[in-house]
Amino acid sequence: MKISTKGRYALRLMLDLAVNNTGEYITIKSIAARQEISEKYLEQIISLLNRAGYVRSVRGAQGGYRLAKDPSEYTVGMILRLTEGSLAPIDCLDDELQECNRQSSCVTKFVWKELYDAITSVVDRITLQDLVDKQMSMVPFDYSI
Repeated sequence: MKISTKGRYALRLMLDLAVNNTGEYITIKSIAARQEISEKYLEQIISLLNRAGYVRSVRGAQGGYRLAKDPSEYTVGMILRLTEGSLAPIDCLDDELQECNRQSSCVTKFVWKELYDAITSVVDRITLQDLVDKQMSMVPFDYSI
């Protein structure tokens, strides 16, 4: 399984909003500068996050974005599933698709299920707040750029 740039950038965007939360709305331009990501690409991602209710937005000169909930209420898994869809490494493990005619006799499914369980146990355990805490404990960085 490979996480796309959309998934990775969505996680970085959400982390940026959490780390830089002052109660004010944050512009895409400032996030793009800090994260060194194209504003146009971030606009596409923030639109998805906004429609899902993960962020709140305000238009205008003082507008921008901020998290809709506390960082502890978001898991990495929530953000990745929103941007990537299913995290299942094969289709027959996807709850919506299970159409493989070899399921009952497929020994290798065991391997993919173990992999899927390991992935989900990690991404569903780590919250955005965990990442904020880890970021804040790392080498000091000027977040006000």
